[in-house]
Amino acid sequence: MEDKILLEMTGISKSFPGVKALDKVNLTVKAGSVHALMGENGAGKSTLMKCLFSIYNKDEGLIELEGKEINFRNPKDAMEHGVAMVHQELNQVQKRNVMDNMWLGRFPMMANKIFVSEKKMYEYTKALFDDLEIDMDPKALVSDLSISKRQMLEIAKAVSYEAKILVLDEPTSSLTVPEVKHLFKIINKLRDRGCGIIYISHKMDEILEISDEITIMRDGQYISTDNAKDLTMTEIIKKMVGRELTNLYPPKTNIVGDVLLKCENLTAKYGPSIQNVSFDLKKGEIIGLAGLVGSRRTELMESIFGMRALETGSIFVNGVQVHNKSPKIAIANKFALITEERRHNGIFGVLSIKENTAITNLKKYKNKAGFLDNKMMVEDTNWSVNSMNIKTPTINTKIKTLSGGNQQKVIIGRWLLTTPDILMLDEPTRGIDVGAKYEIYKLIIDLASEGKSVLMVSSEMGELMGICDRILVMSNGKLAGELDAKTATQEEIMTLAAMYV
Repeated sequence: MEDKILLEMTGISKSFPGVKALDKVNLTVKAGSVHALMGENGAGKSTLMKCLFSIYNKDEGLIELEGKEINFRNPKDAMEHGVAMVHQELNQVQKRNVMDNMWLGRFPMMANKIFVSEKKMYEYTKALFDDLEIDMDPKALVSDLSISKRQMLEIAKAVSYEAKILVLDEPTSSLTVPEVKHLFKIINKLRDRGCGIIYISHKMDEILEISDEITIMRDGQYISTDNAKDLTMTEIIKKMVGRELTNLYPPKTNIVGDVLLKCENLTAKYGPSIQNVSFDLKKGEIIGLAGLVGSRRTELMESIFGMRALETGSIFVNGVQVHNKSPKIAIANKFALITEERRHNGIFGVLSIKENTAITNLKKYKNKAGFLDNKMMVEDTNWSVNSMNIKTPTINTKIKTLSGGNQQKVIIGRWLLTTPDILMLDEPTRGIDVGAKYEIYKLIIDLASEGKSVLMVSSEMGELMGICDRILVMSNGKLAGELDAKTATQEEIMTLAAMYV
């Protein structure tokens, strides 16, 4: 089975205004194999898959599925012919339930062919979840699910098409270690059934564990295809970035000072959320927030930032109590929050990079006549693009056309222009390649060295231990413990994370 070629993409090119995203790229996927597709943000990985899935029309090249040339009319056509894709950014109908999302556009009908059969829909969904060992209620509202469960729903939906080719674009970006193991179990099951899986990820250890072959792209061009067992992490990085990258984390240069932020007995007002959380954050310090999905790390940051009402508790900055009753007040109090889901509540997709950069700081750009000063906005946007190394044709390019990692850089640059004293980052390197991660780590450490205080959520324990000074571990809405990042181990973090589960 491993010698049977399922998919062959040859000489694929695609251009957008001002940029050539793909330049004669090749990809060959065999039956019963996991083929990793790797490269820095902006390398063209997602664009190549969107050409396969007919979200984009390729400019040139040949795509063959089981030896026959294909040119799908649209994504629905692709799925009906056995090509399914789980996108990096989830696109779900959040006010409908799980099974509605699962069968959207292909609802099972009653015998009369007029009405949708809720009974069949439930049975089909339950049977699929049982086969994949996914613990999820088919009748649960999607908006009530955690991001990790929503990600598993999308994977199950793709599997339901009985796909010959399954594309997974950053599938573990929101998953915990146990959930990643469960996903790999599903992937191995599909591989054994003869499915060809294209796996896009920036997580090197995952790639080396699950994949059979690795294709590497750089700047829209094909670099190489190798057997995974023949490559080391160092070799992959060198091919991806075109240079040696000896250290994953920059040297620490920040000096921790006096207490800047003090939170006492924070309890959120609504729903199962944070309970009696107390901690302090010092000037120039980087604190990491660890915990399992559902540990309420995000809820803690949103409560501090005024996005969630507090039932009890107090927040002090430099010994003075502040009342962040809304994000607007929090920004005025020199707080900044970079959210986890950039597409949902981070970017304005139809606006340009310049507009997305300036939008949180509009008061700064008003001139005496009350109009926005375009020159100032251009200067600040250019600073952000250059300092964050954002890959874009121009600052007037719509942000939705950028890769996920470059969108994330725009958001970080936007908030830095508000000159915050307390920077809160929720999964800041989610879906970002190893080279760009290093740049963001260095930026975080440099900000701390300038006296800024950083509170950072991350699901990557190596990241927390690599750049943080202290690690606070959340468990089911409570603060389970505190660790020194220099001496902490993954076992200690996981033990605390499971304390109140």
